[in-house]
Amino acid sequence: MRTATIQRATNETQIELTFTIDGEGKAELETGVPFLTHMLDLFTKHGHFNLFVHAKGDTHIDDHHTTEDIGICLGQAIRQALGDKKGIRRYGNAFVPMDDALAQVVIDVSNRPHLEFRGEFPSQKVGAFDVELVHEFLWKLALEARMNVHVIVHYGRNTHHMIEAVFKALARALDEATMIDPRVTSVPSTKGML
Repeated sequence: MRTATIQRATNETQIELTFTIDGEGKAELETGVPFLTHMLDLFTKHGHFNLFVHAKGDTHIDDHHTTEDIGICLGQAIRQALGDKKGIRRYGNAFVPMDDALAQVVIDVSNRPHLEFRGEFPSQKVGAFDVELVHEFLWKLALEARMNVHVIVHYGRNTHHMIEAVFKALARALDEATMIDPRVTSVPSTKGML
């Protein structure tokens, strides 16, 4: 079973996170950041993963450290759960509409971390959540999972819908990239390793 548990304790956050690639879309989430909880819930459901997160952070200051550190832990868990990456498809691409919004996420599980983010949100906040933290979360996820993650928000008017489309597309692209392809007997790279 491709699964990993990460624990992270700093002066700002205490996080325990378990991620399973081949799951049933089950989420058990206590993040202290309601909008992030909503995004992780739908990410889990649409990627057919299992995700457990128990996080306590300095949300009395703001949501930055908790959001960033959950991204770090999730990225580390993805990388660990993938193991040697033998047999995976490696690449994933998903377009997801959400009412007025259309987002695309393209992933390469390459062992080369990079985030390319193209999109402008009309609002700086969704509820109490700072929209700039979407980029922070995705950058730390890509960095720690050591993946290329390209995010394109093609258009949208409602910031909530736009971010939701991004997280759903992220889930579907990651699901595709991590699927086992029976035709791939080693790793999908001419280098012989990822």
